[in-house]
Amino acid sequence: MVAPLLQLQAVQAGYAGARVLHGIGLDVQPGETLVVLGRNGVGKTTLVETIMGLTQHQGGAILLDGAPIAHRPPHWRNRAGIAWVPQQREVFRGLTVAENLAVVQRPGPWTLARVHALFPRLQERAGHHGDELSGGEQQMLAMARALLTNPRLLLLDEPLEGLAPLVVLEMLRAIDAMRHDGGMAVVLVEQKHALALAHADRCIVIDHGNVVHEGPSQALLDDPARVEQLIGLAH
Repeated sequence: MVAPLLQLQAVQAGYAGARVLHGIGLDVQPGETLVVLGRNGVGKTTLVETIMGLTQHQGGAILLDGAPIAHRPPHWRNRAGIAWVPQQREVFRGLTVAENLAVVQRPGPWTLARVHALFPRLQERAGHHGDELSGGEQQMLAMARALLTNPRLLLLDEPLEGLAPLVVLEMLRAIDAMRHDGGMAVVLVEQKHALALAHADRCIVIDHGNVVHEGPSQALLDDPARVEQLIGLAH
C-alpha cells in the first residue's frame, strides 16, 4: 500500500490560544482529491491553514512523507511541496499577471505554457495588474500562481466562492485536469457540496473541529439524506 503523502494525527490547533481543531485525524494519498465539507465556522479554513503552518499548533502530529512538520514555518512547507490558494486569493495587486506568475515559478511539470492552456484568459490579460482583474480572473491567477510552484499538495480554500456560473465551470474543469493528471494531491474546501463531491475522490465532514464522517465522495453524493444529516443543508 502506498504511504500517505500527508497525515494529521490528533491535531489540535487554533488562534491566539483559542482552540478550533480538537483532535483532527486524516490521510491524503499521493494524487488524490480530498474534499472537506461542513457548516460555516466548524474549522474547515483552520484545517488548511494548519496544514500550511498559519495557525497555533497545540497538539498532535502533522506528517509529510512520514516526517513531522508541525514545527516547520509556512515558507519551509511551501518549498517542501505544499501550496495554498486562500479564500481572499491574495494576488499581488500592483504587479501584472505576468509578473505575478514569474515571481513564484519553479522548475517542474507545471510551466507557464501549461497554466496558460488551463486558463487562456490569463495569457490575454498578461499585461494587466492584479487590481484590474475581475474576481474570477483573480481566482484563476491565484490558482495558476500556486501551480507554478509545482506542488505535490495543493490546498484550495473555497475556490468557487462568489464566482459567476461560467467561471465556476472553468474552475471545476481546472480541478478535474489536476485530479486526472495524477501527479498532485488536492485538498478542496468548498461550500458547494454537490459540485465538490462530484469532483473529488474522497470526502471528510468536519463538525466542531472534529472529523465526523469520512468516505468515498460518490457514496455521500448518492445519499442526500446523509448530507442533510451531516451538514444540515438541502441540496
